[in-house]
Amino acid sequence: MTAAPVRHQRSKGSIHLSMGPNGIVRLREAHAAKVRIPFGVPEAILINTGGGLAGGDRFSFDITTEADTTLTVTSQTAERVYRSLGPSAQVDVTLSARDGARLMWLPQETILFDGAALSRTITADLAASARFLAVESVILGREAMGESVQEARLTDRWRIRQAGRLIFADDIAFAGAPPATPATLGTKRAFATVVLVAPEAEDLLDRVRAAIGEKGAASAWSGKLVARLVATDGFDLRKSLIPALTVLAGGGGLPKTWSF
Repeated sequence: MTAAPVRHQRSKGSIHLSMGPNGIVRLREAHAAKVRIPFGVPEAILINTGGGLAGGDRFSFDITTEADTTLTVTSQTAERVYRSLGPSAQVDVTLSARDGARLMWLPQETILFDGAALSRTITADLAASARFLAVESVILGREAMGESVQEARLTDRWRIRQAGRLIFADDIAFAGAPPATPATLGTKRAFATVVLVAPEAEDLLDRVRAAIGEKGAASAWSGKLVARLVATDGFDLRKSLIPALTVLAGGGGLPKTWSF
């Protein structure tokens, strides 16, 4: 008799959130994905009650900021991606900012453990007058715990459109040992991508470069600013990333969860 194939338990979750000037317009949570909105604060805190991601898990986040609305989306804590038995964990992020909206996508770090596999897509659709700031940070293991990542799989795909026109496309991908050439991570184990779409993007370039220092580089053109940072670990990354994001956030400050 042939043994039945082992079926591993998978986690899934989805959030559909639309925020308007007077608060929530639409909110739907499903499965392990939850969102909490503090009273009186234009902020949404994403929570994964599954405690992390494993191979085959699927999560989606669909966030809309209606016209003339401000919203910051963050996460309760760093997202952990554990060793996969084969398939990748899938995370799909769809963001929309209508006329005059200010949307900030500021989740905390994603931690990849040895053997992790993650496929993530970030798609943003912006009105011509919308302001948009986004960051994604990746940590390869926790140095304080003596962890090292010998092998992992990551696919990170960004697509940002403004008034229907593609203005930013970026793909990061590796499979196997993390890239360690002088042109990639070298000896570093943490990195981040930051994108700002705003009329003042080019005016902020010098201040952002000063905040980043030698941990990365930034460029600005045609109403957008793009920065990439690398660091020895998550703590070292935050020492430059937080000042840079504070500059780009337009004086609004970062979510309180970033200080925990």
